[in-house]
Amino acid sequence: MSEDTAVKSYKGFDADLKCRGFQFEVGKEYHHQGNVLACWSGFHSCEYPLEVFSYYPPIGNRFAIVCASGNLSCNEGDSKMASSDIAVIEEIDLHRLSSIAVDWVIDRLDLANLINQIVVTGNQSAATNTGDQSAATNTGYRSAATNTGDRSAATNTGYRSAATNTGHQSAATNTGDQSAATNTGYRSAATNTGDRSAATNTGYRSVATNTGDQSAATNTGDRSAATNTGYQSAATNTGDQSAATNTGHQSVATNTGDQSAAKVKGANSVAVALGINCRASASVGGAIVLCYRDECDGTLIHLRASKVGENGIRPDTWYSLNKNGEFFENE
Repeated sequence: MSEDTAVKSYKGFDADLKCRGFQFEVGKEYHHQGNVLACWSGFHSCEYPLEVFSYYPPIGNRFAIVCASGNLSCNEGDSKMASSDIAVIEEIDLHRLSSIAVDWVIDRLDLANLINQIVVTGNQSAATNTGDQSAATNTGYRSAATNTGDRSAATNTGYRSAATNTGHQSAATNTGDQSAATNTGYRSAATNTGDRSAATNTGYRSVATNTGDQSAATNTGDRSAATNTGYQSAATNTGDQSAATNTGHQSVATNTGDQSAAKVKGANSVAVALGINCRASASVGGAIVLCYRDECDGTLIHLRASKVGENGIRPDTWYSLNKNGEFFENE
């Protein structure tokens, strides 16, 4: 336990910005009277951004940057902590959370001192390593950066480039056009901002995100999120309690996990949710596709689609199907 320490961390809330029934507000500070013990008492938050998915899955919940201070108690096994004081600094969306997660991993690699660091700046170049806590980075065109170590990062900024890793708590990121960032590690993030780019991972509590046009973000891990804001883009996942969302025109957000959500904003976009207790939302000019499954064995009972403005479907509103195959609002 430490005292008079301030730590930047991240916190999850339910849809009403509550945690365990306690109401929070952005911009407010709070003090806990009494003992502070991780998982038992005090205000809880996580130093590692994606750790919040362990306690608040991306579907239907909200997240914020917080400052934990005063008496601190750290949890064994992850970055969760309890604090006597907490300030809710700023609410952030999934895309921002994933970008911060990438920076969090890279910042802790100590690139200047890593034995396993490999850096190249030439065109048609490659950087690769297999050590834990290692980094592979390049800025050349048609380049590749890859590693397989835990807590590792692979990053590049070149066109037609790829960054990939398979380590836990790892990050793969690039900003080049026609680029790909992919990883298979737990608590990992894959992100890019290039056109015609793809970000994909299969790890639990992972995020795949991009902002490029005609791009795709996909993952298959539980409590995972796939999000993009580009035109003609797709966000898809198959994990339970997962979310797929995009804001581009002519885009598709789809998932098949239980208790999952698909949301799109933009004309000619479709939100498809096919899991148990799933829900979907679309904007004006868009459409939703939903199913109803038996909650015990997942048997498909009903499948129904509708454009926004038809069948009572309102824009930017969450809908599910009931046991009779009828749409109902599910906020």
